[in-house]
Amino acid sequence: MKSCLLFDIDGTLTDSDHYHFIAFNQMLEPHQVQLTRDEFKAKVSGRSNSDIMADLLPGVPVEEHVELANSKEAAFRDMATSLSPVPGLLALLDWADRHGVPCGAVTNAPRANAEHMLGALGIKERFKAIVLAEDLEFQKPHPLPYRTGLKLLGGDAACSVGFEDSPSGLTSAVAAGLTTIGIMTSMQAEAVLATGARLAAHDYLDEDLLALVKSTLKG
Repeated sequence: MKSCLLFDIDGTLTDSDHYHFIAFNQMLEPHQVQLTRDEFKAKVSGRSNSDIMADLLPGVPVEEHVELANSKEAAFRDMATSLSPVPGLLALLDWADRHGVPCGAVTNAPRANAEHMLGALGIKERFKAIVLAEDLEFQKPHPLPYRTGLKLLGGDAACSVGFEDSPSGLTSAVAAGLTTIGIMTSMQAEAVLATGARLAAHDYLDEDLLALVKSTLKG
């Protein structure tokens, strides 16, 4: 059995929600809609743009949703020019490299955002596969994105780990059979564990996280 590590990007590799929160509210302001932090977490975090726009602007024609979402993502990229990795991430990626464990990224974010964030973090080359929901029939919370990541890396779910920060992402990874760890950039531990995740951690420096990764990869 071959092990691998699969990571969401937004909120999992880097805490980028602040920029998304601002960009969404800027886009929504002309429509007299504004999100609180709690509403952002519940209605936006980890979801696809098509679902988000349908919920937030049901009275706007669907054909306009794509244009509005694209403008929001462009504003996000303009703001998020300097991103920092979640503490401990780079050390974990280094450990994976030393032990021959391939890593992949699995995201609901559009291609331009995924490439922008990985580039800003300087870690794009660390990932042997990048799975974009827009290329798949089903997006998170469906397990297909993580199953696709496993397939591309030749990984076995029974000895691989998925890292996520949102309800939809955690649900997707758990349903794909991965040992799943929630990074608490936007969720509390109780909510993380309610999805079926094995562990909730503030960052990759967490000793329990490292222990779970190593024990899972041994199979």
